Amino acid sequence: MKYLFLLISTTLLTFCNAQKTEIDSTKYLYSGRIEKLENNKCILISSASSISFNFKGNKCDIYLKSLDSYEHHNYVSLELDGNYIGRIKVEKGETKSYPISITEDLKEHNLTIYKATEASNGGVLFESTTANLTEIKHQKKKKIEFIGNSITCGMGNDTKEIPCGTGEWFDQHNAYWAYGPIISRTLKADFLLSSVSGIGMYRNWNDEHIDEAIMPDVYENLYLNKDKSKPYSFNFQPDIVSICLGTNDLSDGDGKKLRLPFNEKKYISNYINFIKTVYSHSPNTRIVLLNSPMVSGDKNTVFVNCLKKVIAAFKKDKMHKKIQLFEYQPMNPKGCGYHPDIDDHKKMAQQLESFFKKLLDEE
Repeated sequence: MKYLFLLISTTLLTFCNAQKTEIDSTKYLYSGRIEKLENNKCILISSASSISFNFKGNKCDIYLKSLDSYEHHNYVSLELDGNYIGRIKVEKGETKSYPISITEDLKEHNLTIYKATEASNGGVLFESTTANLTEIKHQKKKKIEFIGNSITCGMGNDTKEIPCGTGEWFDQHNAYWAYGPIISRTLKADFLLSSVSGIGMYRNWNDEHIDEAIMPDVYENLYLNKDKSKPYSFNFQPDIVSICLGTNDLSDGDGKKLRLPFNEKKYISNYINFIKTVYSHSPNTRIVLLNSPMVSGDKNTVFVNCLKKVIAAFKKDKMHKKIQLFEYQPMNPKGCGYHPDIDDHKKMAQQLESFFKKLLDEE
């Protein structure tokens, strides 16, 4: 009887602990490239990566910290009960409390914290919340991954509070209002941004792949940098992978550093190999290649011709879905540093909407 009692007690204790773990795991939803830590803490890594939770009552503080090799601030964007309520500055230094203003008296609230800045700005640590948490369930949706550069990150798009040319280079970042998240919200799809400002397919904005990593170097790494010790899991299996890379490969750089003529052969070769990498992790996805609304004239002609040659290289590929091409209409961007502002991103999303909707409906 003594041994039987111990066995039953141990079994009940194990069951209770399992139940507690299961309950805790239903309090938060994570999205994007994030690193989960103990006690429900997490690091938001990539642009628009997020943590979401439901809670009761009208009081909610969140505890955040900016993480990097040196101290500096970051930004997060907040969505409360499905409505965007603004971007807040995550101050440098120790973890700080940020109160959430709640005006509507609802039975239950939902808060989603999106990283507004990008992976190269370091992580944003979500440490805890004072909110009275309730259960949250993941809703099954179609999925889109957006691979790209600064445009995809939402760099320079939010100029309302800090004018262009002032503050830090990332002070106008707001990934929440980049074209990818906008179109995903419109189509009610889950999304992932794998994007880095200045990056290219075979060279970067101002580097001939000498000092800096290109997208094929960092894509498989969780932090979108050279650190291979933390590989990305690729648990997010997208229905569509949208690739918008080439603006920086085609750029003239800053005019001071050595810049070689655009190498079409290298660009196409790297692009083909990169698509093979994407397929190795997401074999059932549909890939869409995008040109850039920031590239026009002769450069755009070269750009589109290269993308067509990349697609032609997979003409006999029967294992994967046919690669699609989408061509943006040129625009005169109104954000910082010749980047789209929020209104421009909305126009980009509108151009893509029907095209992506048709593809998602076919999946």
